[in-house]
Amino acid sequence: MVLIHLCRDTPLSADEAWRRLTVWERHADVVPLTRIQVVTEPPRGAGTVFVARTGVGPVAFDDRMEVVVWQAPRDGAPGLCRLVKRGRVVLGWAEIEVRPAAGDGSQVVWREEAEVRGLPRAFDPLLGRATRWMFGRVVDRLLSRP
Repeated sequence: MVLIHLCRDTPLSADEAWRRLTVWERHADVVPLTRIQVVTEPPRGAGTVFVARTGVGPVAFDDRMEVVVWQAPRDGAPGLCRLVKRGRVVLGWAEIEVRPAAGDGSQVVWREEAEVRGLPRAFDPLLGRATRWMFGRVVDRLLSRP
């Protein structure tokens, strides 16, 4: 099991950064070989379930996630979204926090605990580096695209 922590400063408002990071289908635009399907009806928030299917053809796996905390940024207070991974392969959780910053910008904090079922602990350092690199790219790309 690995724990990653990413922090990004952005000129985007907290509301806009939150929107760009929490429209789940957008993640498929920046995660290679991944499609995302939201399986619950709008409005989105706590209780939303979505599935990220990663792979090619029959060599793929589903990463089922449920939003268990949803507090959008409001009135200068930070926003916090917590996802629990409920798939058969990828386990753990992720938190996306968006904090208003001085001026019009904001700060994004992404925390994630990930475990790949059946992967020996000896691979945790490699999994940690790969996870940190991948989610760093995901956050950067989502924030840079309207």
